[in-house]
Amino acid sequence: MIKPLRCFITGSASVALLIGAARPVVAQIGGQQAFSYLNLPTSAKLAGLGGVNVASRDADGTMLYGNPALLNADMDGRLALGYVDYLADIKQSTAAYVFNTKHAGRIGLGLTYLNYGKFEQVDAAGNSLGDFSVNEYALSAADSYTSGSFTIAGTLKLAVSGISGNHSVATLADVGGLFKHPEKDFTVGLVVRNAGYQLKPYEGASREPMPLDVQLGTSIKPEHLPFRLSISAHHLQQLDIVYLDPNQRGQLDEFGNEIKPKKTLGDKIARHFVVGGELLLSKNFNLRVGYNHLQRRELRLDNTSGGAGFSFGAMLRISEFQLDYTHAGYHASGAANYFTVARNVNSLFKKKE
Repeated sequence: MIKPLRCFITGSASVALLIGAARPVVAQIGGQQAFSYLNLPTSAKLAGLGGVNVASRDADGTMLYGNPALLNADMDGRLALGYVDYLADIKQSTAAYVFNTKHAGRIGLGLTYLNYGKFEQVDAAGNSLGDFSVNEYALSAADSYTSGSFTIAGTLKLAVSGISGNHSVATLADVGGLFKHPEKDFTVGLVVRNAGYQLKPYEGASREPMPLDVQLGTSIKPEHLPFRLSISAHHLQQLDIVYLDPNQRGQLDEFGNEIKPKKTLGDKIARHFVVGGELLLSKNFNLRVGYNHLQRRELRLDNTSGGAGFSFGAMLRISEFQLDYTHAGYHASGAANYFTVARNVNSLFKKKE
């Protein structure tokens, strides 16, 4: 992919590889596309619902990263800031702001920045050449229009990836739609994410495809229950996203012959689905849980799965602030912690009567 760097990576190297593998785009998809970091969940709510959600509609402006058609009036004037503490030195920061206009629709602006920390570079003889950094970021601008029960929206992104001064640049777009039932708490969302083109590949590398992802999902809250259920399907443009490691040893039969694992139709289908639930205890306090089957299957060890694929979170409103937290398991060796804080900043500038 990149012009080879003669380096010995220390510190967060193995963790960087783990985070890369932990993204929703793995297996037969991973390693075939550039800018796959754009598929990482960028907020506590999105991570708490399993990392993929296109239909959970409320006042959380960070959900524009899941589907731009989720922009709505409850988000107007709200600024959300997010922070993700992965393992070792890997950190991610996110910002989102939503406002309404008279003629240009409802606008959502976003910035996400991912830093993998410092690495040591050495020559072929093992002599240190100093440290270098690895980071990636994306600027987003979304626009949505609502007519009756339907919302259509699009997001334009400028994405940059840098390794030791070697940069790659791409432009991408999300196109989404949402149906909201006029009377019931029921929504259906559809989004085509990360359709784009690599404007500038890494030095010495050829252009690579973008991490295209077609997602469809629904969210429903039964009328008399304090619970909202979300079911989302991802990578619908490709049926088979199952990866079987050719080097993995299989079990032995009664004659001592190795039995290699095989793909099944049920597993192919299940890996496309993510399930999330929200326990709505009050308007100021909610609990969340999510399950991502693809992550569970791809990031498990031979003898244990740990917490891979599961996420747990909570939302708390204190005065004008909304605080969100999620603990998301990516591997038996560790997990990520997501923090998001949001507030309506328009009220800070209103004149007192």
